[in-house]
Amino acid sequence: MRILAVGDIHGGLRGLIQIIERANVSSEDTLIFLGDYVDGWSQSAQVIQYLIELSKTNTCIFIKGNHDVWCQNWLASGVVNDIWFNNGGKETIESYEAFSKEEKLIHLDFFDAMALYHIDAENRLFLHAGFTSMHGVERELHKENFYFDRTLWEMALTLDKNIKQGSVRYPNRLKHYSEIYIGHTPTINFGEDQPMHCANVWNVDTGATFTGKLSAIDIDTKAIFQSDKLMDLYPNEIGRNKKK
Repeated sequence: MRILAVGDIHGGLRGLIQIIERANVSSEDTLIFLGDYVDGWSQSAQVIQYLIELSKTNTCIFIKGNHDVWCQNWLASGVVNDIWFNNGGKETIESYEAFSKEEKLIHLDFFDAMALYHIDAENRLFLHAGFTSMHGVERELHKENFYFDRTLWEMALTLDKNIKQGSVRYPNRLKHYSEIYIGHTPTINFGEDQPMHCANVWNVDTGATFTGKLSAIDIDTKAIFQSDKLMDLYPNEIGRNKKK
């Protein structure tokens, strides 16, 4: 049995299917998805439907990302957030055109059930973005940080590699967990097309929403599985995805 952490999908169903096939995922494998299932490519609603079906055969943990919060709010109220609309929401709304009201309600329940974070038996933390409390996620005052914060990753990036986790100089925020797995901030922003490891933080968002690939990592062996670049899987689509 393996545990795979999967990075930001952003409506790229074709990339998700490639990951499942290339990782040779079986029903024995546990899949931890790090959020942002929607917004970007043209198959956001189809991604959610695929994940709902996948959860019937596999143990799946679904972490909520900021784009998922926006989509959830739209499904619940019908109100279109302008920031969301201009950052992939338009494509998501279009992807739901063929879905009935009943199907949308099932998807809303799926979003409602998503976790803001997950801590496993090995004290590994999984969340979409980050947190700011030096006391850990349980003491985080602003829950929005779980899906918006970038300072956790910025701190990990700048930490001296010679400082060990048991050192008094090691950031208290990182000491609470053996490992932390996040998405949210594309590694292609730093010139890397694979998951990045800094301090005890693994960033699995490899820029699938832009010019990168969708990635998954076996959290025990650190084996990495990747799709093709999503822009190559959706060559006829234009929009914000091609701006970077």
